[in-house]
Order: sequence, then C-alpha cells, then structure tokens
Amino acid sequence: MRPLDETHDPGLASWVESANRLDADFPIQNLPFGVFARDARDPGRVGVAIGDWILDLSAVHAEGLLTGDAEIAARRSSVPHLNDLMRLELRYQRALRAQLSGLLRAGSPTERIPGLADRILIRAAAAVLRVPAAIGNYTDFYASVYHATNVGSLFRPDNPLLPNYKWVPIGYHGRASSIVVSGTPVRRPSGQCKPADAAAPSVGPTRALDYEAELGFFVGRGNALGEPVALDDAADRLFGICLVNDWSARDIQSWEYQPLGPFLAKNFATSVSPWVVTLEALAPFRTEAAPRPPGDPAPLPYLTGTRPDASAVDLTIEVWLSSDRMRAEGRAPMRLSAGSARDLYWTPAQLIAHHTVTGCNLQPGDLVATGTVSGPTSDSLGCLLEITRRGASPLTLPTGEQRAFLADGDEVTLRGYCARAGARRIGLGECRGVIVGAPAR
Repeated sequence: MRPLDETHDPGLASWVESANRLDADFPIQNLPFGVFARDARDPGRVGVAIGDWILDLSAVHAEGLLTGDAEIAARRSSVPHLNDLMRLELRYQRALRAQLSGLLRAGSPTERIPGLADRILIRAAAAVLRVPAAIGNYTDFYASVYHATNVGSLFRPDNPLLPNYKWVPIGYHGRASSIVVSGTPVRRPSGQCKPADAAAPSVGPTRALDYEAELGFFVGRGNALGEPVALDDAADRLFGICLVNDWSARDIQSWEYQPLGPFLAKNFATSVSPWVVTLEALAPFRTEAAPRPPGDPAPLPYLTGTRPDASAVDLTIEVWLSSDRMRAEGRAPMRLSAGSARDLYWTPAQLIAHHTVTGCNLQPGDLVATGTVSGPTSDSLGCLLEITRRGASPLTLPTGEQRAFLADGDEVTLRGYCARAGARRIGLGECRGVIVGAPAR
C-alpha cells in the first residue's frame, strides 16, 4: 500500500494557477506522467500534467532543480516512453514526485526564478500527446461481476455466470500493436459474421460496434520468468492507472469467440488516455475490495494474501456520446453512464497475482486492463451491449437519433476522476475516439 504524505495535502496550491481550479483534473496533488511532443516531428519526451500545462521533465533536469533519487529518476525523461521510469524502484519515483510537488507549490523559490516558467512549461493544448509507454504486452480481464452477469444473461438467461467466474479472474491476451492514444480516429472494422437467420457466414463491416469503459494499470517493476508475484507485493508492481476503451465488434465476437475467446473482434483498436496517474497520487482514494455476497467462495490463498488488500480504488468512470449530427447542431455530448471501480469483483492486486501465478513474467510498461466497469444500476453500465440489451432497446439521443450500437461519426469520451471528503479531487483526463467508416472494398 502506498502511504499518504505531504504531497496529498488537500490545502496545497500551485503557482500554476489553472491547477488550482476545484474541477481541475491535474492539481498539484495529482502530477500524472505522460509523453508529449512539441510538434509532429519531435520524437517526444516525458512530461507531467499540471493544470492546463505540461512540465517538461528534461527541461527541469537541465535547470539542475532536482537532486538525489529524484535527479536519477529525471534522467529517464528524455526518451519518448515511460518504461525507463516505470522500471525504477519505488523510492526513486516517490522522490521525484516529492521534489516536483515542492517545485510547483505556490510560494516556492522556483516561482521567483526569472523566465523559468517559459523554459519548463508548455501549454497542453499546443502539445502532441503520445501513448505513454512502449507497451510490449496487453492483457484484458473480466473483473466486473455485474458486466459478466449482464452479458451472460443476454446469451444464457438461465445460467448467466459461468461456474468458474467467482473462483478465477478471467482474462485474455490482447493486441498491443493496435493500442492508440486518445483522439486517434477508430476505423470501423470488417470481419466474418454469421447472423442467426443466415445459412453461412459472410465478411463485411461490423454492424455492432461498441465501446467498453475500462481502467488500465501499467506495470512498473516486472517479475522474473518463473517467479510469481505474491498478492501482498502485487500493488507495488504497478506504476499507475489510465482510462481504456477496448472497442469491440460484437457481431464478429459472437461468431468467433467459441472456443478460445476474443480475437479479431477486439484487435483493431484500443484507446488509452495519455496521462498515467500514479498509485502514489491515488493513495487517498484506496478502498477495500467489494464485499462478496453470502455464499460466494472465498478467494484461494494466492488471491487472499496475509494482510488486507487495499489496492482497489474509489474511482468514477463516465461515458459520454456525441453523434455527428449533435456536433453539427451544437449540442452537448450525452452522458450514457457513470460506473465505479469500487464495484469490481477482482482487485488490481488480485489480477497481477493471478496473471503471474504460472510464472508469467510481466515487464515494465505492460498494460493490464480491468475489463468493462459496470455497476448494479441501469445508469452504471459500461457498454452499449448492456445498455441496449444487445440492441433490443435502443437509446435515443437528444436529436431523436437512435443507437443500438455505434454509428460512423459517433464520438465516445471516457472521463475518470476520484473525489472524496478530506482529499483533493483528481482526474485521469479523457479518452476519446470518433468512429470513421470502414475502408472501401
């Protein structure tokens, strides 16, 4: 578990004024890491989000403003990925966070250095944001029992939840090469489908394109091949968290998924938010795992540990939809749902412990996602498959348009934030993607 310290003080303010707004995603209590470029030709380097600005860590290092372990961590900031920073021991990451917090505080000596802000800050709106890590491997889990039950009920009304679900965290290995940063257009995929009334399958653009609102955890220090990670140590192997939209072609998926699970229905695009909120920043929002209903089996010993697992996070994920017509008419996006990570059946630490129980070696920069985050109410469902009951109950947009699944021109935006009494609200920013038509055949 990550301890609370002075960097979490809700009373802290920054000399970067936009970071002090109460609704700011990136106040001084957050300080998430990402990769940015000044233009399309810039290979990129590590930055820290603060208000509406990005702190250029290479520039901060060049100014000689960091010392000790923080200076060692900052040396890893001139490359276009976070992997080198992620692989460091926690003491280096904590030292960097602490010194950056001190440098950015209102009244700090750095506030009075002539011209410093111009040398170390760039407006976020002027930067090109990149996928934050070189992601070697991507694993997507099925950690929401509500999502699993809702989806199961659509296909197996009498037995929605498979018998292994409450014993084993279910997951699949995804496609790392098609992970894209927020704002990247998502092309409608084509694939093989077989409608229920068709005698044979055919190939064509998906007619059931969906989003999935998820959280992603980036691995920090990995583990050696053949050496499982104990549950008690699992949270310390995680660097930070981002938003994930695991786009899904439901008609392709329903035809191909048996017997081996998701494949082409999910390999065409997965969007991630550009800023990685560290587990240090999330410390005020830790929570215990959701209580298991009476009669549910207790997790097996390797998923239980010897001390309480508080790796779960009290975090809200909102989903917003805007159609091409809505934007043309100047209408605001429509909120479809607001789910909570508190409702996940399996915690992040349990996902890591299970992923490595065989001795699988996780590596710095690997992405581990929760799967769709859904809750117990109709306004907390994390995908259209659940909201529209597989298209049987389409939703109506403010323009009168109806949606069973996504249409070309639709833009889906995920937003995530943590808010709790006695702590400063922090956010994960946005994860956006607009659907563009399938290529001509």
